[in-house]
Amino acid sequence: MPSTTETVPREPAALTRLRRDTNLAWLAAFAVALHLLEAALPPVIPGIKPGLANVITVAALCLWGWRTAAVVTLLRVLVAAILLGTLLSPAFWLSLGGAVAALAMLGVGSALPGRGLGPVGYSVLAAVAHIGGQLLVAYALFVQHAGLFVLAPVLSLAAATTGTLNGLAAYLLVREWHTEAAHGDGPAGDQT
Repeated sequence: MPSTTETVPREPAALTRLRRDTNLAWLAAFAVALHLLEAALPPVIPGIKPGLANVITVAALCLWGWRTAAVVTLLRVLVAAILLGTLLSPAFWLSLGGAVAALAMLGVGSALPGRGLGPVGYSVLAAVAHIGGQLLVAYALFVQHAGLFVLAPVLSLAAATTGTLNGLAAYLLVREWHTEAAHGDGPAGDQT
């Protein structure tokens, strides 16, 4: 009669790290691809972009935590800037400033007690923080005029709207990942 206390053999640490690194590479590559796609499309409203790559950041946060989301985001900003030829340009600094502000707020949001904000809450928080970070960088480096902040309410409203839509997409992505993992079709147990 088999024992009910038998332990399942653990995966070797090197394989666990390989799975984690593979997930991280796929997430970063997907985020870069979305960033490049968005850069190729003309904005519907000048100065406002949907932030599609943030779907991946929020999904990474919900699935594997803040550290993974931070690595994915910073890799996306750097690699996309290199591929677009904008490294160290004003667009790069604005993107980096927005990303750092969003990551800071995601760190605060994920440290809240309880079950957290969920994908939509995290996405709205990150989108509004991203706009705030970009405005601060624009003020500090390019336009030292208080009139710049007159744009804040309109840009924040747009960010909250796109953040909500991106959060819903991240929710669906996270739900699909959990469904596949539960059925054994996906990489269950992959943790970063």
